[in-house]
This record gives sequence, C-alpha cells and structure tokens, in this order.
Amino acid sequence: MRQIVLDTETTGLEPRLGHRIIEIGCVEVIDRKVTGNRYHQYINPEREIDEGAVEVHGITTAFLADKPRFTDIVDDFLTFIRGAELVIHNAPFDVGFIDHELSQLNQQQHHIENICTVIDTLVLARKMHPGQKNNLDALCKRYDIDNSQRDLHGALLDAEILADTYLAMTGGQTMLSLGGHSGHNDGINSGLAAHEPRMMKIEPNQLKVIRATGEELALHEARLTAINDASGGKCVWLKEQGKVE
Repeated sequence: MRQIVLDTETTGLEPRLGHRIIEIGCVEVIDRKVTGNRYHQYINPEREIDEGAVEVHGITTAFLADKPRFTDIVDDFLTFIRGAELVIHNAPFDVGFIDHELSQLNQQQHHIENICTVIDTLVLARKMHPGQKNNLDALCKRYDIDNSQRDLHGALLDAEILADTYLAMTGGQTMLSLGGHSGHNDGINSGLAAHEPRMMKIEPNQLKVIRATGEELALHEARLTAINDASGGKCVWLKEQGKVE
C-alpha cells in the first residue's frame, strides 16, 4: 500500500475569501514504512499573508516572492500523490484548499478525492481518544513522538511528524526493538526519516524454562483453595484443573 502523509500551510483560513496555499509537504509511506521519498514545495500565493497566519508558520510574503506559483508546480504535485491514500490531520482543511487551487486552474479533476483516497487522522484520533485533546502536539505527547523542533508549523515538518504519529496510532509492536531510532536524512528533515530499527528474533529453543519448585506449587494450591472458599466454590482455576465441581 502506498500512502502519502500530507500537510499544507496557507495565507489564511478560508479559500472562499481568496486565501491560498503557500507550502506543501508530503512524506511517502509504503507498506507502513517511511521510504525517504518526499515532495516539498514553497509557493508564491500572489497575495499578502494574514498576520495571524505568519505567527503560526513564520512564512512571509517576501520569502515567497521568488517561489513558483501553484500553476507551475501542480503537475509534479499531482504526479507524486496520484493513486495514493492521503493521510491528513484535519483533512477537510487541506483538501478544501487543494480543491480550490485546482478549481482556479480549471482542472478537469478538481476534486482531490477523484485521484486519491483520504484518511483523516483527526477523525481517527477522536474515535480512539474521545473527550481528549487530539491536535498533533497532543498526539505526539500521547504516543511519545519527538516534536521538539516544532516551534512553528511547517508543511514538511508536520507531515514527517504525522507519519510517525499515524504509524504509532495504527500499528503494534510485533518484534523487540533494541535502541532503534530515527536519523536525519538532510538539514530539512525533522529526524523522522526512513529507518530500520535493529530487531532481535528469539528462537523457541533459545528460551530458558524455569519450572516452579514443590514449595511454590504448594503455595499456589493453597492460594487457589483460599480463593475457592471465599467465593463459595467458584474458583475457575480449580474448576479448569478438575479439582472442584
């Protein structure tokens, strides 16, 4: 399965008011492994950025002045995500902005869900943890994901953090990991790049069996008898051993 963990930053909160995408970050996950394949692009929105938005992501209009427009990058972006399952936190926000950008270009398929399926990790988190905070920072704390570099929001950084968070939310440990940890691929990455933790596989014939002593067995039987007496003959362990009716 190919999944793309995606995040965007924008000039404001509402595309219907003319707000635009200014950054897209995507992290590829195949068969539940972060591959190291990424898509990252800053975009010139051809308009001013709201002051409140700058306080969130720190991206200024001046910084974006020489960046490509959405129309210049749309083909590469759609090629990267096409056919994948998108993993997005609060998906209606990001999908709404992407659909708005596509509609401005008169794209035939201007709804992103025509070319991708979408998983909303916020909806998933609310089902798993009802009544609790489920923003990305709260999930990082809950699942012990390092987000120490997240002083400001950033599309690629947040996508990397969400990738690790989503895998932690939906997976389970099947082997014993000995000190495995993420490493940096480059100066941009948050330290959540693809990695293979060192695993230890224990063969059955390597396990040491320690059997109970006669004294320990006698104490065990005495304890079960006490439980049976206190419960009026309902000790299920003794019943399973055929020692009580």
